[in-house]
Amino acid sequence: MAERQSQGKLLAQPAIWRILDANLDRAREGLRIIEEWCRFGLNSAQLANECKQMRQELASWHSAEIRGSRDTPGDPGTELTHPQEEHRSGIEHLLQANLCRVEEALRVLEEYSKLYNSDMSVGVKQMRYQVYTLESKLLAYHRHQQLMRSPLYLVTSPSEHLFAIVEAALQGGLSILQYREKTAEDDVRLSYAHKLRQLCHHYNALFIVNDRVDLALAVDADGVHLGQHDIPIALARQILGSQRLIGRSTTNPDEMQRAIAEGADYIGVGPVYETPTKAGKPAAGLHYVRYAAENSSVPWFAIGGIDMNNLSDVLRAGGERVAVVRAIMDAKQPTLVTQYFLSQLSRVQSLRTMEEQPVSSPWNEEE
Repeated sequence: MAERQSQGKLLAQPAIWRILDANLDRAREGLRIIEEWCRFGLNSAQLANECKQMRQELASWHSAEIRGSRDTPGDPGTELTHPQEEHRSGIEHLLQANLCRVEEALRVLEEYSKLYNSDMSVGVKQMRYQVYTLESKLLAYHRHQQLMRSPLYLVTSPSEHLFAIVEAALQGGLSILQYREKTAEDDVRLSYAHKLRQLCHHYNALFIVNDRVDLALAVDADGVHLGQHDIPIALARQILGSQRLIGRSTTNPDEMQRAIAEGADYIGVGPVYETPTKAGKPAAGLHYVRYAAENSSVPWFAIGGIDMNNLSDVLRAGGERVAVVRAIMDAKQPTLVTQYFLSQLSRVQSLRTMEEQPVSSPWNEEE
């Protein structure tokens, strides 16, 4: 009996080596793809180095006997493919696909290495949990970086041409959208949110859901925007996790400081001007914009009645990011209006960046 088990183990060994070889390659390839985005897309040396260290640890397990078992021409798996592997809708989809590839490969390695090297199995198991943590950090980092680079925020209002308007704005360069719908039935909201999320991710834009944490989860949105009377930020974070963005509307300095202390990723500052979107709510005015410019430690968007006629006043008050509704939703040419807003915001950001940079002078240099 023992002899037959020993023979069976010997016969199975080449197959186990091939399984280990294929999944070591798969995990290392996936990590390299993620590492390149951390390095060149996010400019994060810390995340890139984390990926590199895991790749090197996997390489240390990739022994000559495992590599020597490789039989690519005889592998039936090389002919297998899936249509989803031939297209990526955006950088987040690409990262998610490769994170899943690494996690699956590590799970295979963990199990099969128990038949080869128990130390390897323990090491790979620890790495698998490390990749889960990396996934949370990476997606959160990606969304925060994209938020920081988004000066114009479109908040939708009900429209017969909702999808056409949103796509036109995305074509104009919009990079963050909030779906706001207060009266429609939930099945309609769910359908619309799903379509808008697909549109946003096709154009590599963030998709945020107004108020509804459950809806944001259901459609895998990038985050949720909460009003002052919505659920606490801590509860939303508990439901949504650390990967997604949470914004909060604020109308005065006290609300702003409270939202930041509670962990909001960004805040809305307004309404700057009276607007039918917030009927009956008095305007916060430009003085609140000035306060936010001097005191907010998180990204903030001036919002409320901002259009092409008063944008320059908001920018002079210190605004660098604005959120609009009617200015784009009611525009005859949403793409052109979006491009106008972005050009003005970009110009102001460039000027302020230049003002903040120290000017070198030959008189300051040591002789």
